[in-house]
Amino acid sequence: MSQKLKLGVIVGVSQDPEEAIKKVSSLGLPTLQACCGPAVYDSPETLERLKAAAAENGVEVSTVWAGLPGPAVWNFIEGPATIGMVPPEYRPERTEALKRAALFAAKLGAPSITTHCGFIPADPNDPSYIGTVEALKEVAAACADNGVEFWFETGQETPITLLRTIEDIGAGNLGINLDPANLLMYGNGNPVDALDVFGTWVRGMHAKDGEYPTNGRELGHEKPLGMGKVNFPALMTKLKSMCFNGAVTIEREISGDQQVADIKRAMLLLESLL
Repeated sequence: MSQKLKLGVIVGVSQDPEEAIKKVSSLGLPTLQACCGPAVYDSPETLERLKAAAAENGVEVSTVWAGLPGPAVWNFIEGPATIGMVPPEYRPERTEALKRAALFAAKLGAPSITTHCGFIPADPNDPSYIGTVEALKEVAAACADNGVEFWFETGQETPITLLRTIEDIGAGNLGINLDPANLLMYGNGNPVDALDVFGTWVRGMHAKDGEYPTNGRELGHEKPLGMGKVNFPALMTKLKSMCFNGAVTIEREISGDQQVADIKRAMLLLESLL
């Protein structure tokens, strides 16, 4: 009998890590993805407070979701020039930021860092593709030096482009944090089918739902889990058949009481699938 997968939630960690951990603990969840920016992973004090709060509440940090310095516009028009490691003008600073995030994750005891790498070009001869791969080789090496993995958050790139990028980096500590909703919201494919391309690389996942885009400028809409187009029963069955044993991390990109209500509803929907 396969082991039951661990459920979690992604939470932002700013200057109040205790509150972030309290949110996870109050939901009765055993794991979280800690969403951090440079202000957090450059702060030794925040590191120690987060580490202590996680230990005190028995919450496991499944990955450090590493935010990047500089702009990020989440659409199809300005996104390619602002998101992730692809834009050359931001790439050196962001490479160094991810190296610092790797050290933060290692000191925290997290197994990996995760981020969006951006609109990676489908053409492997594109200079932006080549530059992105070279930068990510540096990041992967820094992660390896700190004993952590580097995980790609799915989204802006097609499944085959992501697979090619992993192959061209050629490091042994790479993985994918599957966000099934993102594949739909960016119009890059059906997440169940995408597992045929990169399923063996999936190390963690976001339990997030969404819809395809309906125009060429804006992403598709994120939805409460079970109200979008992600087929979670089929997705989880297929992932488990590929020996996936990572954390299943609920993500709901709103705030306030409705976010909490949607997370609790997602917990109920996912329980039988774990």
